[in-house]
Amino acid sequence: MCLAVPGKVVKLSGETAEVDFGGVVRAASIRFTPKVKPGSYVLVHAGFAIQELDPQDALKTLEAFRDIYEQGK
Repeated sequence: MCLAVPGKVVKLSGETAEVDFGGVVRAASIRFTPKVKPGSYVLVHAGFAIQELDPQDALKTLEAFRDIYEQGK
């Protein structure tokens, strides 16, 4: 099973973006999503931004992840 995680692009450098995943920032390739800009939300899988997301959809998904996490505590 594979899981792509939504995150917010905070910085671009060539074909690499710094993506914020709720306070944890990681590098991701933007080869598949070359039109993203800082502030864009993307789905990241295996170090690659594979799709740009509508901000409202991204925030709903992040909220669902938080709810699941809280239930597991």
